[in-house]
Amino acid sequence: MIPRYSRPEMVRIWEPEQRFRIWFEIEAHACDAQAKLGVIPKSAAKAVWEHGAFEVARIDEIERETRHDVIAFLTNLAEHVGEDARFVHQGMTSSDVLDTCLAVQLSRASDLLLADMDALLAALRKRAIEHKNTLCVGRSHGIHAEPTTFGLKLASHYAAFRRGRERLERARAEIATCAISGAVGTFANIDPRVEKHVADKMGLAVEPVSTQVIPRDRHAAYFATLGTIAASVENLATEIRHLQRSEVREAEEYFAPGQKGSSAMPHKRNPVLSENLTGLARIVRAAVAPALENVTLWHERDISHSSVERVIAPDTTIALDFALARLAGVIENLLVYPEAMRRNLDQLGGLIHSQAVLLALTQAGLGREAAYALVQRVAMRVWAGEGKFLDLLAGEAEVKEHLDPKALAACFDEARHTKHVATIFDRVFGDE
Repeated sequence: MIPRYSRPEMVRIWEPEQRFRIWFEIEAHACDAQAKLGVIPKSAAKAVWEHGAFEVARIDEIERETRHDVIAFLTNLAEHVGEDARFVHQGMTSSDVLDTCLAVQLSRASDLLLADMDALLAALRKRAIEHKNTLCVGRSHGIHAEPTTFGLKLASHYAAFRRGRERLERARAEIATCAISGAVGTFANIDPRVEKHVADKMGLAVEPVSTQVIPRDRHAAYFATLGTIAASVENLATEIRHLQRSEVREAEEYFAPGQKGSSAMPHKRNPVLSENLTGLARIVRAAVAPALENVTLWHERDISHSSVERVIAPDTTIALDFALARLAGVIENLLVYPEAMRRNLDQLGGLIHSQAVLLALTQAGLGREAAYALVQRVAMRVWAGEGKFLDLLAGEAEVKEHLDPKALAACFDEARHTKHVATIFDRVFGDE
C-alpha cells in the first residue's frame, strides 16, 4: 500500500528487515531443536544465534544472481555465521521458512486488526448509547418507512463488527500454523519434533499435513474474513454518506477548521473520509477471489500462490488497518443533527404511521385487503400534496366507522417505535 493509506506499526510487519528477521528466528530455532536431538552440534546452534546476521541490500544482490530469495538469505547468513552455517536449514525446504513466516506475519497483523476493531466497537457503543432514543426515520429502498432511532442504527453496525471480530479471532487461529516438514511434507530428512519446537517458539500450532506447503484453504478463509469486515466498513461508510446528503443532513463527518471541501466551490462539506473508506473496502475485498484461487495447487506444491500473497497479504492488512482506524475516528467525531431527523420524520405528513393504521383497522373488524386499499388510497392523496395523513383519514367515513378519533390518534403515537429499544440494546450490549 502507498504511504497515504498506511500506518507504521502494520507496515513494519511487512518490511523486508522484519521478514528476514522472522526467517532467521525460524532457522535458529530449528537449529536448537536439531542440536537437542543430536543431529547437529550444539556449538553450531549457538553460533547461529551469536553470529547470525543479514543485510537486506546484500540479500537482494545475491538474489539477482540466484533468482531464489531463501537461498540468497541463507548465503548472506552464512557470510556471518561461518563454517557452522552448513548445519543451517538441514532437512528443510524453502516453503518451511516462507509459509511459517507468513503465518507469523498474518498472526501479528491480526492482533493489530483486532485492536483496531476494539477501538471501533468502543466508538460505536458510545455513540449508540448516546443516541439510544434519538428518533429518526427508517428507510427501505431509500424511501421513508417507519421510525427507528439513530442509536439502533449504530447498534446494528456494532453487532456486525462484533461478529467480524469473532470471525477474525477464528481466522487468526486457523492461519497460525507452522510447517517444518521438508520436501513434499514427509519429514524424510527432518524430525517432526523440530517442527513442534519451532511452532512453540514462534507462537504457532503445528500444521497436521503440510504437503510441503501449508494448505491454502486456511489463507482463503482468512482473506475472506478480511473481505467481510471490509464490507461492513463500506456498509457503515455508505450510511454516513447518505445521511450527509444536503437534502437529508441528519449526520455528517466532522469538518475541521481550515478544511476545504472543493477547489471550485467554497461552500462544500463533502463526506470524503467515508468515500475514502468505501474505496479502501474495495481493495480489501478484491483479494478474496485470488485467495480462493490459490487453494488449487499442483500436486504437493507449486508457487502460483506466491506472487498473489506477496501482494494481497501486506496490501489487505495495511488497508484494513488504516480503514478501521479512520472509521473509528469518523464515528467518534460524527456530527449528529436530531432537529434534521425530526424534520425528515415529519416530511411525509404522517405516512410513516400507515402500518399502525392498517393494523388498527383490521383489529377493528375491517378485512385486511379492504383496509390496505383504504389506507393506501388516502396515502396516495398525501403523496399528491392534498393534506396531512391523520386529517385525511379522519375525514374518511369508513375509517370513522371502525376507529374513533382517540383510536385513530393513537396510531400516530411515536412511542410504539421506541418501546422495545431497550430490549434490543440489551441483546446487543447486555453481555458487556
